[in-house]
Amino acid sequence: MKKVLIANRGEIAVRVMRTCREMGLGTVAVYSDVDRRALHVAHADEAYRLGPGAATESYLRGDLLLDVARRAGADAIHPGYGFLSENAEFADACAAAGVTFIGPPARAMRALGSKTKARQAADAAAMPRVPGSVTGLATVEEALRVAGEIGYPVMLKAAAGGGGKGMRAVASAAELPAAYAAASSEAERSFGSGEVYLEKLIERPRHIEIQVMADMHGNCLYLGERECSVQRRHQKVIEEAPSAVVGDDLRRRMGEAAVRLALSAGYVNAGTVEFLVDEAQNFYFLEMNTRLQVEHPVTEMITGLDLVEMQLRVAMGEPLALRQEDVRLRGHAVECRIYAEDPENNFFPSPGLITRLVQPGGPGVREDCGVYEGWTVPLEYDPMLSKLVTFAETREAAIARMVRALDEYVIGGIRTNIGLFRRILDDEEFRAAWIDTGYLERLLARPAERGDPEIPADVVTLAAALFASGAKQNGADVPVEASESRWAAVGRREGLRA
Repeated sequence: MKKVLIANRGEIAVRVMRTCREMGLGTVAVYSDVDRRALHVAHADEAYRLGPGAATESYLRGDLLLDVARRAGADAIHPGYGFLSENAEFADACAAAGVTFIGPPARAMRALGSKTKARQAADAAAMPRVPGSVTGLATVEEALRVAGEIGYPVMLKAAAGGGGKGMRAVASAAELPAAYAAASSEAERSFGSGEVYLEKLIERPRHIEIQVMADMHGNCLYLGERECSVQRRHQKVIEEAPSAVVGDDLRRRMGEAAVRLALSAGYVNAGTVEFLVDEAQNFYFLEMNTRLQVEHPVTEMITGLDLVEMQLRVAMGEPLALRQEDVRLRGHAVECRIYAEDPENNFFPSPGLITRLVQPGGPGVREDCGVYEGWTVPLEYDPMLSKLVTFAETREAAIARMVRALDEYVIGGIRTNIGLFRRILDDEEFRAAWIDTGYLERLLARPAERGDPEIPADVVTLAAALFASGAKQNGADVPVEASESRWAAVGRREGLRA
């Protein structure tokens, strides 16, 4: 392997390129028309245009990606996450073109990528799973029969996708027909398949996942767990490693179950096995993500491992350099997904020009970023700007460090969810780790504290300028690059309100 094409954009493309550069590998970026000036393009050794802004005409075009690989002389493709990262047909096409796909083989994707097939694989691997159907539902009558057998409440889910699309919670038989039609229709629009399945709705569960890494020589490791229970509409918002409620015994049992599933499916490379854990600490298989996860940095922080480097070495045919007993977990890491969206307006996307960007730093702070000051955030893609990660010896210290890092973070010109993270991190239930998958919805339903309102980005920038100007007139030399919270405080003193 000499040169890697990163078939993605934004922060994950930059993150993969950094490890490639450390390993002496050449990097090739691809971009759509709206991404011509994107950060990942600037980071790459070479960059090639794919097509128009729509993902269906650019990042989802496997034929265009393979053509770029041929022209650039790239002998491997890293798909990142999203787009074609879990597309078995693309993995097959890479193999046919003689290009290494840095991910699992297509046969493993097919065995585990579909939620219904993954449930069948879980049964074959003797894994505990949530009760429900193991195949797609053919009719609403079948759905009613299965729901009657396992008992309400139940959850309808799309077999072909995730991210909350095609999901409906159902409390009674009277609600099921309409929910079935809605879930199937949404699944068809989102994934091209209307197949749905049904499972028991576990009350107040935690969403905990196990990171696995497998090589081509029959070795597979589990690298601890991640707590992903802080979610909005089934989309993760904050991730932690390790989980505050998982002890050594539960970690071992979940990890061994995850490895058993991966080995039984012939899995190779990085993957994540997701579980629901109930209040009695019973765990149930949920699904497997056959790719690198958005939240992989928290695992890297507590293990000291570079998961992308491990992916690349596995793809080169190298055996894993570790044994399970060599894996050591240390400290605690927290990740916040920074989005260009407006929590005050139903989390509506907030594309536009980033007029100001002051990024946090200091001990124990990592930021995987995909934007820069002067960049225009496009409307065409997921609005993630960066992933902010903090690490410390304890959970309490990692949270305190995250609060400090968020206070340093300034993004002007657009709305972001930074204020939401401050609200979560200040919440007593979160600090006590009394969380489950419904925690954030309950928090958002409560009235926000009035003591520290979120100040619009343009007001923050104006307050900063006024403060700096006044300080200079008084003979002080105050840098503008200070924390958003400081400028927000200035704005409040000056009577500037949202």
